[in-house]
Formats: sequence, structure tokens, C-alpha cells
Amino acid sequence: MKKFLSLLLTVVLVFSLAVPAFAGIDRNGTRSQIPVIRISGDGEPLYNAEGERIMHFRGLLEGGNDEEDDNSELYKSIANVLMPFLIEGVVFDKWDNYYTNLQKEISELFGDALLDKNGNPIEGTGLSQDTLNYMENRKNYDQKGSKGFYAYNDYWFKYDWRLDPLAIADDFNEYIKCIKKTTGCNKVAVISSCLGTNVVTSYIAKYGTADLNGVTFDGGVSMGSEVLSETISGKFKVDGNAIERVLMDCANYGFFDIGSFAMATIDLLTVSGALDAVVGVTKEHLYYKILEGVTSALSLSTFFTWPSYWAAVTSEDFETALNYVFGKEGSEKREEYSGLIEKITNYDKVVRQNIPEIMQSIVDNDVNLGIMAKYGSQMIPVCESADMISDQIASVHRASYGATTSTIYDTLSEDYINLQTEAGLGRYISPDKQIDASTCLFPDYTWFYKGATHSNWTSYEIKILYDVATADKQLTVNDFEWGQFIVYNNDNNTAYKMTADNCHTEIWNAEKEEPQGYARLVAFLTSLIKWLNEVAKKLSGLSLR
Repeated sequence: MKKFLSLLLTVVLVFSLAVPAFAGIDRNGTRSQIPVIRISGDGEPLYNAEGERIMHFRGLLEGGNDEEDDNSELYKSIANVLMPFLIEGVVFDKWDNYYTNLQKEISELFGDALLDKNGNPIEGTGLSQDTLNYMENRKNYDQKGSKGFYAYNDYWFKYDWRLDPLAIADDFNEYIKCIKKTTGCNKVAVISSCLGTNVVTSYIAKYGTADLNGVTFDGGVSMGSEVLSETISGKFKVDGNAIERVLMDCANYGFFDIGSFAMATIDLLTVSGALDAVVGVTKEHLYYKILEGVTSALSLSTFFTWPSYWAAVTSEDFETALNYVFGKEGSEKREEYSGLIEKITNYDKVVRQNIPEIMQSIVDNDVNLGIMAKYGSQMIPVCESADMISDQIASVHRASYGATTSTIYDTLSEDYINLQTEAGLGRYISPDKQIDASTCLFPDYTWFYKGATHSNWTSYEIKILYDVATADKQLTVNDFEWGQFIVYNNDNNTAYKMTADNCHTEIWNAEKEEPQGYARLVAFLTSLIKWLNEVAKKLSGLSLR
């Protein structure tokens, strides 16, 4: 696919990766005598009927090869979008052809990975036959074997993550029934993460908890993800400083590194005010005029023919998002996409509106529950809530089902902390003073893990969730040496109980107040010098060739 379009989406797509990166789990604790089923998010590659890969986020990040691209086609593609924007839109204020061409050209990047207008896959697309065979073989064999216990990855439920979570829940139910029959066990344990948490809540909404010993949620988005939700409901925002922070995180965690010259350029554009000026002019003259049309075109050419991503829209944004993507009630696009809309509105009624009750039913039916919320990284800076503490995709507030949090710029106020302490709730305040766990739905069953991104499911968090899901009683944050608040060191793959001394894991400084006067001049000159230094390096490199 065209490298131009691949690079355009790189920053967003990298954070949606759900390919687990596990180190060996320390099994000095529980060795489960009941089978454990893993269900994760959108990391499984998809294929067409000919066995060709049509979608995998890592593949998109690799982009294309410029030497192999047909440049004439690339230029034509850009012209198809640019010409109606400049001539019909800017000059004559007519935008329909621009929206249509934008959706068409971006759709080519996703190709057969897009679902049809009823939210169904293009015939023959989905999981590979090898993956399906793997699933079939594993589920029909008792994996306990010679090791004498069930591991966290013995039974991995893989699925077409684009589809309606309520439909996937039917397959998940059949999988659970089969595992029970194969192993002779009355119950199973479930460890879910990312989009998998939406499948699990859908499963519980439809089938209850009778087959579950325990269920855990890690980096869950069943309460919504601001990154996916706000960008399609008119809450799009560009923040130069946040872009810098997220790129620093990318380089630190090994996702990708755009290089020192690009970073210096972004810093100069931000500090000088050039980026804000461009964004400001765009907003004043074009942004609000074309926002809904552009949102619809981009949504329906990328992620939002997938009911699974609609399941990560928040309850607050859902109706607004419907209007932005499909138009108001009675619109032509509402009729055109009526099948897809039926699926996503049904999920809203059955699952999204009932999340608290679904979660409560787990506890009420004596099923073990564990929740893990991760943070310490910059949320993708494309939404108004990008200053919330998060794991890049899921905010702590939503992933924890209700924790009260500060933003990345500050901490909870001393007055607030004192009031909570006087009320006997001081133990729920994190050592970095950014989280109050007492307001969660289940404070004693909720852990907070700082230093690991949404895409890195580490051995320590899996260890906790494995033990909780498979235990013969409900475990709490007091049953683990790490306590409720945990720090993860990415450099040496080590986890620690959080203290006031080790809790500052961020690799960047977040300053809410912009420098003024002399300080702003110094910041600008410093940034300019760094940029000129990078330019000199580039020129030096060219002269040596």
C-alpha cells in the first residue's frame, strides 16, 4: 500500500497493537487446577480467502517501499483528495466530492479489512486457516498434561476482532463449553485484555457467570477509550507538546523512533507557536465547517466499520458519534449503513448501558474478579482528554471502572487527599498522588500498574490476574507483595511496590503552563539552536556522500 498513507496513520495505529510481549511468569504462587482462557485485543493478523494477509497493525507500521511504489498512482491519489478540497471546497464552499474522495483513497489502505455496510466481513476474510486449526487442536486436548497445572496461555481464544462483540460472545461461549468438556472441569478462568474485555462483558450479559471461576480485566476498554471515542464525536485536538511526549514514549518502548531531526523540528514548531498558529487558522476558517464530513469520511474508511471499535466509544459520546459518522436521523448515510448501525446500537443497549450491573453480577455470583489499570505514558494526542493519566489508549479512570485521578500535569490536591484520609480512605491514594482507588466500583479488587504501555502485557500483571482468576477465593490487593500500586521497570523487566521514591517513571516533564516573556524567548532560542544543530548534522552527512 502507498507509504504516504501508511505513515499518515502510523502514530495512531502503533498504540492499538495488542500483540502480547510476555516474559516468563514466576509460578511460585498458584498452579491452577482449572483451565485458563486468554482473550486479548486486535493483534491477530487477518487474511483473505487466498491466504494473503490483509490486515495487521505491524504491517501498516512498516509502510511500503518507495522504490516499489507506483509514484504516478500516488500523485493521482493525492490529487483526487487535494483538488476538490482546494477548488470546490475552499473556493466554492462545496465539500461533498472532497469527503467522497477522501473516504475512497483512505479506504484503499484498509482494503478488504473494512467490513461492509452491514458490519459483516468481506467474504473469505478473517483469521488464517492455521490459526483456526490451532484453536481447534488446542481446545480438544487437555493441556494440563505432564506439568500438572494449567498455564495462562494453554487455551487462547482467537477471534476476528473487527466483529460485533455480542456475536463473538456466542463463539466464546461455545469455546468455554468445549474446554469444560475436554478437561472435565466445571468452571474456567478468564484473563481478558483490551478489546477482549468487551467480548467478556458481552458474554456475561448473554450467558451469565455460571461457567466462570474468575474473570479479570487488563487495560480494559468496556467503559470506553477516549482515543477512539472523542476523535469521532467532535473532540479532536492537536497538542504539540503532547505529540513530543508520545513520540518520546514510542522511542523509549521500542515502537519506532522518528529521529532527532524530526523531534527537533516538532519541538521548534511547538515552542515558536507555529503549530498553534496553523491549527488556530485552520479551526477558525475550516475546521468546524468541515469537521463532521471529514470525521465521517475518515471513520468509515478506517476503524469504524468495525463494531468492535464502536464498543470502545464511551456512553457520553455514543449519540454524538453516531451523528458525526452517519449524520442525523433520517440521513442518507443512516439508511446506507443501517445494518451496521443496528449492530452497534444493540451493543449499546445490551452491554454499554449496563456495564456497572454486569460487573456487579460477577461479584454477586461469587466469581473472582480482578481489574488492572495501567498508566505512565502520554495518551495519543488526538483528543481533548489527552492529558488524562493512561496507558496510551485506556485512561485509568475508565480502565479501573471509576478511579478518581489527576491529569498528567499535576496530582490530587492536598485538600482532597486530607479529606479522604480523614474518612479512612487514605490507603487508596497512590504514592504519586495521582490516583484515588476508593471511588472504583471494586477498590480492593483493582490494581494500578505504572510504567507499562497498553501494548505491553508484562509477566507481573499477568501473574496477578492469573492468580486472582484461578484462586479458590476472592483475592484482594492485600494478598500480593506488590500491593495495589505497582511500578514496572521496562529496562530490566522488574516490578516493584510503588513508593514515593520510585513512582516517577515518566521520561518526560509535563508542564501545563506555557513559558512567558523572557522564559519563552529562552525556550525558543534553545529549541532553535537544537534544530540548527540537527540541520548541520544533516548537511554534514550529505557532504560526506
